[in-house]
Amino acid sequence: MKEKKYITTPIYYVNDVPHIGHAYTTIIADTLARFRRLQGYDTFFMTGTDEHGQKIEQAALVRNKTPQEYADEISGKFRSLWDEFEISYDHFIRTTDADHKLTVQNAFEKMQKNGDIYKGEYEGFYCVSCETFFTQTQLVDEECCPDCGRKTSIVKEESYFFKLSKYQDALIKWYEENERCIMPKGKKNEVISFVKGGLKDLSITRTSFDWGIKLPASSNDPKHVMYVWLDALLNYLTTLGYTRGDDKMEFWQDTTHIVGKDILRFHAIYWPAFLMSLNLPLPKHVAAHGWWTRDGEKMSKSKGNVVNPHEVASAYGLENFRYFLLREVPFGQDGDFSQKALIERINSELGNGLGNLLSRIIGMSSKYSEYKINSMQTAKFYEAELNEAHEYLKNAIENLENFATNRYLEEIWKVVALANGAVAKYEPWAMIKAGKSEEANTLVALCANLLAKIAVILSPAMPHTCDKIAQALGFEISTEIYNKIILQNELLNFIAKPTQPLFPRIETELMARPSEPEAALKEEPKDGCDESIITIDDFKKIVIKVGTVLECEKVEGSDKLLKFQIDLGEEKPRQILSGIAKFYDLSTLVGRQVCVLANLKERTMMKKYVSQGMILSAEDGSLSLLSTDAKVKNGSIVG
Repeated sequence: MKEKKYITTPIYYVNDVPHIGHAYTTIIADTLARFRRLQGYDTFFMTGTDEHGQKIEQAALVRNKTPQEYADEISGKFRSLWDEFEISYDHFIRTTDADHKLTVQNAFEKMQKNGDIYKGEYEGFYCVSCETFFTQTQLVDEECCPDCGRKTSIVKEESYFFKLSKYQDALIKWYEENERCIMPKGKKNEVISFVKGGLKDLSITRTSFDWGIKLPASSNDPKHVMYVWLDALLNYLTTLGYTRGDDKMEFWQDTTHIVGKDILRFHAIYWPAFLMSLNLPLPKHVAAHGWWTRDGEKMSKSKGNVVNPHEVASAYGLENFRYFLLREVPFGQDGDFSQKALIERINSELGNGLGNLLSRIIGMSSKYSEYKINSMQTAKFYEAELNEAHEYLKNAIENLENFATNRYLEEIWKVVALANGAVAKYEPWAMIKAGKSEEANTLVALCANLLAKIAVILSPAMPHTCDKIAQALGFEISTEIYNKIILQNELLNFIAKPTQPLFPRIETELMARPSEPEAALKEEPKDGCDESIITIDDFKKIVIKVGTVLECEKVEGSDKLLKFQIDLGEEKPRQILSGIAKFYDLSTLVGRQVCVLANLKERTMMKKYVSQGMILSAEDGSLSLLSTDAKVKNGSIVG
């Protein structure tokens, strides 16, 4: 029977749409899950959404929706993005799922029977945004949340408490006896310091709102709902069928949680204490990564600089985006997103490094041996290079198993440099001129084998790119091949074939830069107010016109973009690019009236197409173009 591995992301809170931080966490977890499958482990990978709590109740009310309607909408956006990104999850959980409610109520009853839950009264400072209580000494400026800076409110209400203090010594023992239970080490030291400072019992129910899971009927206390974090953390058990008695609970024996540093305390203190109370094994690893800034600045709605992962992937390619996120920053530290840095990595490391190596091998095998690559003599002549590459790949595996994704990729690129360096060093073209065709072909075989090893070990991070490399060399990436050419350091023979360049060079930034915020919007709100509110003066700057689609065609090299010519009642039609190809048949668009954001700054897309506005649409899993009830004159203003 295969050894089992369980890998999780946090379940993402549905207070907003996905951003780069969500994508980073999910791509790390996806890479790790793909790697474990490549190694031959029986791997179960889950993600999902956290949908209860006062913040969701309030957000729904503002939007004139029920909490369930609002949660359905935002959860759908997360699932849609992960599907578009081809995230290889096995289960997508929602805390509004019926079986999750049963899990939480069942766990509450077990903890209560174990003597770990008691009823009392809570008075403290509560941050609605963070769903967290704080003491007076923890607050900033006497009343503000130490995590998000927003104003807290004093809450006094009846509550059930979990005896967190009871588990203080057991938690410290777990940290000390399990070197890699919390990673990286610096984060573990922070957690240990916090716990040694003394734990207080945790309020785990609320009575001031209704949007949550009620206590079990056996408690006979219907006014209480579960604390969001008790509810949320138990999702990891629901996924494996904790209350259903599923055999999937076998996966729990080897669990890895990937989380952001902002929720490490919940996963490294509360969660293991809950598990101890339930007499369940603790996670093998809780790995916490850092946050992202943009161009050196903190991201926020008010600054208009939040990185939309869908926009980046659409502009630069999903796998290029995956590579950048995994490569740019040491795991556990904060990272900075900039288009300049992304373009540099695509052109230099991916294009000039990996892409150039494949082109060289295809070109040389075409000229020297009609695409046939025989490795019979390779080990004899290039043993030193093969052994050096083997050490780099061992290091890459070790780094990925320690969640050091940047170092994992660094080690792989040492093999890329080794192969490209061998071509420059031994000059196979000179060998051919000297009549040493066998030596030249043996060098090509060395490079082809190094590239095959690269493709296999890189495939968890860039699956489609590596499949293209494997197809070009005539082999398939599998656990069998991983064991053969990575672990056992064996060589393959190849029959290569021509292929398109992997990484076309990018000359200019493909996304519009964030516009400068108005002076009134430059400060972050501190009172929890909706950051998306604008004034009437802001609205007056927006010019939306109605226009008729004159022409529409697909953009070469993109499966999402359409190029429109739209009559807005001006001297000549506007050219506008829009990523709606998968939602509409071209034949249905010509002659249709649409609403266009007409005073949007021009931008160049796909390096050569100017887009002179934005076609407005509404999306809820499908997509609908916005128009008017009846046909109006082209150029009519919407307002």
